[in-house]
Amino acid sequence: MTINVPLDNEGFLLNRDDWNEQVAVELARTDDFEMTEQVMSLIRDARTMYDEDGVVPPIRIFAKKQKVSTKDLYDIFKKSPMKLICKWGGLPKPTGCV
Repeated sequence: MTINVPLDNEGFLLNRDDWNEQVAVELARTDDFEMTEQVMSLIRDARTMYDEDGVVPPIRIFAKKQKVSTKDLYDIFKKSPMKLICKWGGLPKPTGCV
């Protein structure tokens, strides 16, 4: 499947309403990452937090709510965990220290 939704120059969705779990799988695939249920669960939780708070959670707060360390997140994603969670989750680009 190819992604048939508008993306910005960094691969983030232009319209959050275009997101679904299949889009997440395809966005991850374009970054040479095989989606897992663990990662999809993290994405779902980040989306819920965004819906509740209106902002992308900072990595430390997100990790704490997930009951994992930031190191655990880096072990899963290898680089920029919150940026990838947001990118694949159809959320805005995180700002600040990610």
